[in-house]
Amino acid sequence: MKKNAPIICLLIIALISSSFSPKEGEVSIQWMTMEEAFKATQSKPKKIFIDVYTDWCGWCKKMDKNTFENVEIANYMNTHFYAVKFNAEQKENIVLGEQTFKFVANGNRGYNELAPALMQGKMTFPTVIVLNEKFQMLQPIPGYREPKEMKTILEFFATNKHLQKPVEE
Repeated sequence: MKKNAPIICLLIIALISSSFSPKEGEVSIQWMTMEEAFKATQSKPKKIFIDVYTDWCGWCKKMDKNTFENVEIANYMNTHFYAVKFNAEQKENIVLGEQTFKFVANGNRGYNELAPALMQGKMTFPTVIVLNEKFQMLQPIPGYREPKEMKTILEFFATNKHLQKPVEE
């Protein structure tokens, strides 16, 4: 058994490491920083989808696993949006054009000034934000969303249904 120990260890390591990398044919969301999305939309306009989260938020982690790891959601997101993963408690400054958003210490934690600006002062996690191609607010959407509901939200904004006037009865 001792002779086979190195081989068994290598097999276990290979098995473990392969379980953490995407399998062939799997798709994942191409997350960017806020600055990367801002720069990208300057040269190739596209709507921006922002996932505002915190490290301690259980519902954020659940939405990462159940919704954002869904292949259909990932494909749709990558095609129609610049996807941004934004930690509301990020300590690094965020520079968008001529505006700089800084970290504000608050008790044991704190928040980046961009978080309440995007979330219209309602610091609820998770919250997804949709911006238009000019980096203007379309809608903050607080709360956990299952894949089916998220797909509806994504389609609503990607197909510009948010611009259509409601039908009067």
